[in-house]
Amino acid sequence: MADGKQSRPKARTVRGFRDRAAGELAAERAMLDTIRRTYESYGFDALETPFVEYTDALGKFLPDVDRPNAGVFSFRDEDEQWVSLRYDLTAPLARYVAENQQFLPRPFRRYQIGTVFRNDKPGPGRYREFIQCDADTVGTASPSADAEMVMMFADTLEAVGLKRGEYSIRINSRKLLDGVIESVGIALADGALRGTILRALDKRDRLGEAGVRLLLGKGRKDESGDFTDGANLQPSQIDELLEFSNPDAKLDGVKALGQKFSGEGRASSLWNEGVEEVARIADVVRACGYDDEDGRIVLDTSIIRGLEYYTGAVFEAQLTFPVQNEKGQTVVFGSVGGGGRYDDLVARFTGQRTPAVGFSIGVSRLLTALQMRKAAVAAVAPLVVVTVFDKNDASPAFAMVRELRGAGIRAEAYVGTGKMGDQFKYADKRGAALAIIEGPDERAKGEVTVKDLALGAELAKSVESRAAWVGNREAQVTIKRTDLVAEIRRMLAREH
Repeated sequence: MADGKQSRPKARTVRGFRDRAAGELAAERAMLDTIRRTYESYGFDALETPFVEYTDALGKFLPDVDRPNAGVFSFRDEDEQWVSLRYDLTAPLARYVAENQQFLPRPFRRYQIGTVFRNDKPGPGRYREFIQCDADTVGTASPSADAEMVMMFADTLEAVGLKRGEYSIRINSRKLLDGVIESVGIALADGALRGTILRALDKRDRLGEAGVRLLLGKGRKDESGDFTDGANLQPSQIDELLEFSNPDAKLDGVKALGQKFSGEGRASSLWNEGVEEVARIADVVRACGYDDEDGRIVLDTSIIRGLEYYTGAVFEAQLTFPVQNEKGQTVVFGSVGGGGRYDDLVARFTGQRTPAVGFSIGVSRLLTALQMRKAAVAAVAPLVVVTVFDKNDASPAFAMVRELRGAGIRAEAYVGTGKMGDQFKYADKRGAALAIIEGPDERAKGEVTVKDLALGAELAKSVESRAAWVGNREAQVTIKRTDLVAEIRRMLAREH
């Protein structure tokens, strides 16, 4: 450069992406293990598909010709083919089934836990990279498969730490929605208008009835000044759609709902199919005891689900307990996952309708909710740091950590070049619970000194806050070298 300065890149993360530390990763790992066990207990097998798919395989998320990155991260490979990072795990599943259907059992039951990428506008708690946990049954149109999904959904939420009454899985049907759309005089063949209506209704929980009414009408300007074109429906049409999308219905009210619209002469064949299918789902759920007073599984005609490929039942898991948002306001956390029936996705590849149903859990949102609710989430196992007295001979420290690790204790030997004080500072920064010192005097006596770093941190606090916790603990103890594993276990148990 002209001024002689070296050009250096700026250390920064890409907008919408983030780094994650050990504590969050440990909690996430424990949650994923629990979800995996629950899915497998229902007889679902694991599957992994690639992070990258040909862009035309993404179906409803196919980018515009002039905007190949609209909604997805896309690029051309060495063959000049458009490829994209997977947007979800369902489109890759449809491709997999189409490619391997002659080898698969029917129905095919699989689960997948993996990272997905969305080239959307990021915001608070909304990232462009996140993990989904999917379970799907492909190859059956039976409503019992839908019922199994929502029941497994409920079991999974409880397995990771939610209690009954803290969540609700809410069911609706695209056939009911399409039946109502037909009843107000809108042709389903007008896919663009239907999509605009569904997307508007799907925002009811966020924008309220007034906001949805604007989106169904002339359009709406948001807080930033951006304007969204509306569906331009008549007021009477808007009234009927909002009347249907009432979030207060109950699971045992689906037949009454069917009679209401049928009795007014507005029911279409789609409407009647939707009523029958939701009623059959309700029968299975009721027979298995999931329609309890805690509202684990309920009918909610305000549930839309934004993806356009759903063809039948749709469902969404919502958390019901209050939390504090970024502004300190008390709000209900909302959705942590959802799914539904999609009978046309595999047909994009094969030309043959292949019924399928599944659901997906958003891991980051669910983990955040559990932490806000202070449910039990895993933490990284406590760490023991073994210091090195003689930097020219670290072998005693490594022998010690090998012994501790053999006993299942998380331990590391100091591999830096600092003096003893520096090693203690390092252990503090690592969040270690204990530090072990073995100098010449200790070694001659067959002893080691153990420094309680957690206690040391507590001693730095006020007397009032630490008194009950400290008790009779000692900040530093000397133990026999032969008792190392037993004493370290005892001290680590005391930390909790």
